[in-house]
Amino acid sequence: MLREIIKPQKASFTMRLPKEMVGKTIEIIAFEIDENESAPDKKLRSQEIEDLTKATLVDLSGFKFNRNEANNY
Repeated sequence: MLREIIKPQKASFTMRLPKEMVGKTIEIIAFEIDENESAPDKKLRSQEIEDLTKATLVDLSGFKFNRNEANNY
């Protein structure tokens, strides 16, 4: 993946692609971002994601896979 945030000075922009992208179908998207939101606090965003997913976490520390039981159908 390649992500680049720029502030163009002209209507034309040239970008170099990594060698592993050459010959592949790629998508290029350009949209305006609010300069106040261009550098979000990563720790805050990480905490928000953790809070949202905390309820779906399952403790598998005591789990033991039983192959015979799994194939007994």
